[in-house]
Amino acid sequence: MQYYEIKLTVNPSEPWKEIFTSMMAEAGCDSFMDGENENELLCYIPVKEYDEQNIKEIVEEHGFSDVRVDWAVQPMADKDWNAEWEANYAPVTIADRCYIRAPFHPAKPEVEFEIIIEPKMSFGTAHHATTSQMVEYVLETEVKGKSVLDMGAGTGVLAILSYMRGASPVTAIDIDEWAYRNGLENVAHNNCPEVKVLMGDASLLGKESYDIILANINRNILVNDIPTYVGCLNDEGLLFVSGFYDGNDLEIIKKCCADNGLEYVSHKVKDMWVAAKFRKV
Repeated sequence: MQYYEIKLTVNPSEPWKEIFTSMMAEAGCDSFMDGENENELLCYIPVKEYDEQNIKEIVEEHGFSDVRVDWAVQPMADKDWNAEWEANYAPVTIADRCYIRAPFHPAKPEVEFEIIIEPKMSFGTAHHATTSQMVEYVLETEVKGKSVLDMGAGTGVLAILSYMRGASPVTAIDIDEWAYRNGLENVAHNNCPEVKVLMGDASLLGKESYDIILANINRNILVNDIPTYVGCLNDEGLLFVSGFYDGNDLEIIKKCCADNGLEYVSHKVKDMWVAAKFRKV
């Protein structure tokens, strides 16, 4: 799959880089990296998803008076992207229990859960606050013997961790072809043959039900898909969502969940990003 690299220069960088990460994700970008200096944000979008007018409106007509954003776009070859990832990718340890690394990083057998993630274009390496908070929720939740669905699975890291902790069956779904192929690769790397990886969106749901649903996507997709999630969530089942901001975004998600028969349980905040837990009543 061919990608464009969109380089944003954001002044000041904080908190605006995180805000524009979210906005660019909603525009179709599925991977992000820091640039050569703290003000640069590199955004990667499939060529088929690229809409120049949409990007222009985000970076030039955003309406924020306290930030300036300059941008440039160039085509990105797959092989160059992979080399860039490997040069910049570092392992992550979460809650002193889960070590997430690439195949070329040293192992840490002393850590309770070690997950190998091939560092490619898929979102979900646990470097981003949303993924790391969802990992924390999986670590805190009793998943053994539970059926788990990972929506917007990216690399499949949440599905893999759920399986390692005893969840069964486990299904991972992502709409992006690259994420789907990367998910299959990572499931194999981690010897999780029973994790089912599918390519698609919420339209695939309905035939099976789940005890736990994990959805790390973005606010708009979550609001659209939460009714579908609830329809295949077992009674007393748990929904964990992330990919949105504290404040108004969280309130919108809470209202959507309440309107669909879910009660709010808790939420986490990291770098303004939120992960939240709801229960079907």
